[in-house]
Amino acid sequence: MKNTLIHAALSAACLALLALPAQAQVHEQPAIGEPVAFELPETRNFSLENGLDVTFIPFGLAPTVDISLQVRAGNIDDGSQTWIADLTGAMMEEGAGGRSKAEIAELIASMGGSINVGVGTHTTTLSTGVLSQYGPDALALLADVAQRPNLEETEFERVRANLVRNVDVSRAQPGSIATEAYRRLLFGADHPYGNILPSEEQLRGYTMEDVQAFYTSHFGAGRARLYVAGHFDPVAMEAAVREAFSDWSAGAPDAATPALAQPGPTVMLIDRPDAPQTTLRLGFPTAGLGSEDEPELTVMNALLGGSFTSRLVRNLREDKGYTYSPGSSSTWMLDGGIWTFNADVTAADTAAALRETFYEIERLQTETPEHEEAQGIRNWLAGIFILQNASTGGLIGQVSRRDLFGLPADYLDQYVPDILAVSDEAISQTARDYLPLDQMTLVLVGDLALIEEDVLALPQLAGADILRPDAD
Repeated sequence: MKNTLIHAALSAACLALLALPAQAQVHEQPAIGEPVAFELPETRNFSLENGLDVTFIPFGLAPTVDISLQVRAGNIDDGSQTWIADLTGAMMEEGAGGRSKAEIAELIASMGGSINVGVGTHTTTLSTGVLSQYGPDALALLADVAQRPNLEETEFERVRANLVRNVDVSRAQPGSIATEAYRRLLFGADHPYGNILPSEEQLRGYTMEDVQAFYTSHFGAGRARLYVAGHFDPVAMEAAVREAFSDWSAGAPDAATPALAQPGPTVMLIDRPDAPQTTLRLGFPTAGLGSEDEPELTVMNALLGGSFTSRLVRNLREDKGYTYSPGSSSTWMLDGGIWTFNADVTAADTAAALRETFYEIERLQTETPEHEEAQGIRNWLAGIFILQNASTGGLIGQVSRRDLFGLPADYLDQYVPDILAVSDEAISQTARDYLPLDQMTLVLVGDLALIEEDVLALPQLAGADILRPDAD
């Protein structure tokens, strides 16, 4: 009976709503509020005698703490041994301080977390997040992984075999094929920026001695920075830092060599017979992080292709249906950076998709965007920045990037004002300055028998150097 009465009441309520005049059921959307300023939480920095820099970021009320040790040792240090940094990082996860991987996993799990080792372009990051009461113990365990990895020969063959499988899978994916060719065109074969995947033969040739040599040469307190963020006792945590890391040797200084991307015009066509889609990478060299043009580059990217409501997304996905997930992004290098547009388009629509892509770039270069559109993008970027810094992990990510690239101490506090200060005309000027189509680098991976003729007929490619790696 009770359920019957409830259902009857709900039905009556629905009928009453339907009986209301249509005007009564319409609600205006609330106005978009003004962007909120960001202020970095108060941080404390100190250094140990061995050169280890430490940053404490008290933040939040949840009883958790995130710990991140970032060592300036990444793929940029690979030299001619592509992925030796990845192999070293994978071996470091196999145990440390005489404990096995399983023992470390069980111990850190009892504290509410896990330990991860991640290798990136410029850094290797060792991180964990645990309940606050276990912060000092987790830090000591993380210090073991950083300073005393087991690097045992008995684990080496299995770890290397796992990476070989990863490489084999990547080399079968059109996205990896396109990105590898794209980066090679931009940075050449003589710099790690241009070598993102090793060959299987190369990877199988690495030895345990190579791993030990990379670790010894690139890991040390003098090229590391420790971040602790969240809810923690700063006195107890500082004592734990000094006890865990004071004996770590400074190691060799950072000797990473930067490289600048080279402009085109260059088009590389990579054949993938019968492929239903064409994978494309289109890009240009740009200024670097912290440059005077960085805010303008950020806003220009978001408006053109770097947000879900961007012009390229609306055109290619929503209006034309050529692709499901197009998008653009800026990648920052130690010197300069690159702007890249990525898409997987229906093979038959490859030339049409490129035509629309060039159209949107040229339209932005020649027509100042409407103020409402530009202001919406600026507000979106400001809001996203606030959200990105609403967690301990997000804060560590932003502060560590600032430190890695040597940006001013107030860089994060100034980010939102700098974004909001970008003028409508500056967006177009930035597109003119940094996206000149006669200097493009374009890689297409697809069925050349189907796409090549129409693609090469596009007027924007008339002066480009056309490369075909599969040609005899």
